[in-house]
Amino acid sequence: MTNRERVRASLAHRQPDKTPYHIGFTLPAQAATATYLQDPFFVSKLGNALATMGTTGKDAWKEGDCCTWEDEWGVQWNRSIDKDIGIVCNQVVTPATLETLFVPDPDDPTRFDYYDTVIKPEGARTDQFVVADLGFSLYERAWTLAGMETVLMGMVSDKAFANALLDRILEYNLRIIDHACVYDIDAMMFGDDWGSQTGLQMGLKLWREFIRPRVAQMYAAVKAHGKFVFIHSCGKCTQLFPDLIEIGLDCFNPFQPEVIDVAEAKREFGKDLTFFGGISTQRGLPYGTPDEVKAEVRRLIEVVGKDGGLIASPAHAIPADAKPANIAAMIEVLQGQ
Repeated sequence: MTNRERVRASLAHRQPDKTPYHIGFTLPAQAATATYLQDPFFVSKLGNALATMGTTGKDAWKEGDCCTWEDEWGVQWNRSIDKDIGIVCNQVVTPATLETLFVPDPDDPTRFDYYDTVIKPEGARTDQFVVADLGFSLYERAWTLAGMETVLMGMVSDKAFANALLDRILEYNLRIIDHACVYDIDAMMFGDDWGSQTGLQMGLKLWREFIRPRVAQMYAAVKAHGKFVFIHSCGKCTQLFPDLIEIGLDCFNPFQPEVIDVAEAKREFGKDLTFFGGISTQRGLPYGTPDEVKAEVRRLIEVVGKDGGLIASPAHAIPADAKPANIAAMIEVLQGQ
């Protein structure tokens, strides 16, 4: 089977010849692993099942002073500590300035001008499963623009502002979906961290009031194009699984074993959801031993990967504190299936 066939089998809850996997790295972890393996090109040899592409336009990011970058929405990110994403260091919009919020052009063709070269390199379609990643898609985009406190307070005490801001973002997202899904992609990935280590940041009631109706529209738009729907949402989001299944989610990521019992989630939701993740980045990779990591990965494949329904992966891009020996142990098991 090709990697694309393996992922499609897993999404259909059929047993592939081996469990598909995908390994992502933060910049420090990738550099440390390259040194450990004595191979600066090791990432290209991993056998990752997914080809992930962004949806931002050419020159969308602008470099500012020192370690600050500005995204296409005008959000400034300080990368002096976090080299991969950064920390938001400005407030783009307030309730008083919402009417003048600048929204990037979703119809900018440069967002997708490289898609065919990835999907069909040298005229032949890649054997990977192709995912278009929208990134910060709704709640996360809202709080990067207005601040998390402003958005969460707005859901309680200024609902008109919260609704209006989320609607502006939704309108943009729906245009991006329509453009991306014209291409021969397999899925759309949305990034929207709703969880913390103990539960939902805004609680179930507010999630259903503000997030679910808009997410449902986004998922429906993807389904109308015949594509699969992936969500990346960190934290303990298990109480959302019935809602997400109902509105059409196919695959949930990052499936953090520190906050989600992966075996229980498989038993309860495995006939409807495929899980993408499951390898500990908070415990196993930074603090375990190579043998412990190997055992964890094998157990994940045997329990959650049974009858499909799994894309094995670290629960997030591997952080800087992960031990290279543990990363190598994980790679050994995933490649050796």
